[in-house]
Amino acid sequence: MSSHMIIQQLQQIEAVMREHGHWQTQSPEPAAFASTEPFCLNTMEPLEWLQWVLIPRFHALIEAGAPLPQNFSVTPYYEVALPATTPGHAVLLLTLGQFDALFQDPTS
Repeated sequence: MSSHMIIQQLQQIEAVMREHGHWQTQSPEPAAFASTEPFCLNTMEPLEWLQWVLIPRFHALIEAGAPLPQNFSVTPYYEVALPATTPGHAVLLLTLGQFDALFQDPTS
């Protein structure tokens, strides 16, 4: 998996979120980031977590040259957490699935 492909896919997630009115200009309160729950589900909405946690963390990992997660997957959570009435629901899930695919071990 190349860093370039990951960055492109992160940019695609952002583009889809912007296109459907999900991109926020103001970050959640600092306390929201202190959650110990997966996806900060007790302090952030699912799409907030994508914007304020997942995307920046992956950019930081890539910039630092840090190892990236293997067999990483967020799509199953979003299939459950995002109401079907969410604007751009299908394209968001498709884009997240393409992101997840970059981290799957083709031999497993």
